[in-house]
Amino acid sequence: MPGGRRPRVRSGNQPRPAPAMEPSGRGAWAHSRAALDRLEELLRCSRCSNILREPVCLGGCEHIFCSNIFGLRPVDYADNENMKSLLLLPEKNESSSTRHYSVPNTGQRRDGPLVLIGSGLSSEQQKMLSELAAILKAKKCAEFDNTVTHVIVPGDTVQSTLKCMLGILNGCWILKFEWVKACLQRKACEQEEKYEIPEGPHRSRLNKEQLLPKLFDGCYFYFGGTFKHHPKDNLIKLVTAAGGQVLSRKPKPDSDVTQTINTVAYHARPDSDQRFCTQYIIYEDLSNHHPKRVRQGKVWMAPSSWFIDCVMSFELLPLDS
Repeated sequence: MPGGRRPRVRSGNQPRPAPAMEPSGRGAWAHSRAALDRLEELLRCSRCSNILREPVCLGGCEHIFCSNIFGLRPVDYADNENMKSLLLLPEKNESSSTRHYSVPNTGQRRDGPLVLIGSGLSSEQQKMLSELAAILKAKKCAEFDNTVTHVIVPGDTVQSTLKCMLGILNGCWILKFEWVKACLQRKACEQEEKYEIPEGPHRSRLNKEQLLPKLFDGCYFYFGGTFKHHPKDNLIKLVTAAGGQVLSRKPKPDSDVTQTINTVAYHARPDSDQRFCTQYIIYEDLSNHHPKRVRQGKVWMAPSSWFIDCVMSFELLPLDS
């Protein structure tokens, strides 16, 4: 240097001493555990604290992880058991009819307040639900939104109301009204499992707890004609809530666009053509026009009743060939 001066080192560039390593034994695991904790922190959404999975427009949220076009999720690419446990893949439950897995302590309530909504309840039942909301310091909604945690129905079976179907697709507790009576009697929150509507609602709740893809993940829907029993706007809301996509143009089986769509329906049966043929033209059952063929190439024609049955049972039901 001119004048014999030593070069000045900025404080930000000064080398830092390497972190001290722990003694052998616990040291390797401690560093591995720290790395996993850091990864888990990075994968958790700052809004909902869930492992990031659902795709949305960039800038809208930090949800970036999802199943890819081959139906695989980040956990499917994990190469060790620690990583798999971090990405919440429990042991497989052989009794499940779809790709669901058993999770310990599934009865534990999610963090956060209870948000209640009634579907198909009488005025007297609505009044009792309001009383319960006051006792439990819960919120009672008139319209469904993504904060709802419990949907209360009057009977023992699932209903095809918009509130109930949105509750199923969002993994909410779908409970018999008997749960409200039991809570009022004890003046405390009863365990929900005993009062949960079985089958579809139960499958959907476990599906959400395990952070698995939504029902119509990888599927495309075009609604042709008019719909009287279930308005088209409601059907579109259901597709969006179920992770599907709505097509503005009727898909043509022989078009290049149709042939290049190669997404996989996660909830279709593994041996079914519906796993790879994921485009659906939905028509009204009550209309005079019924297509002659169920399937044309990668495109399926299906009645709106099939669509509703899929939602209520939380299964991608097979279509006849």
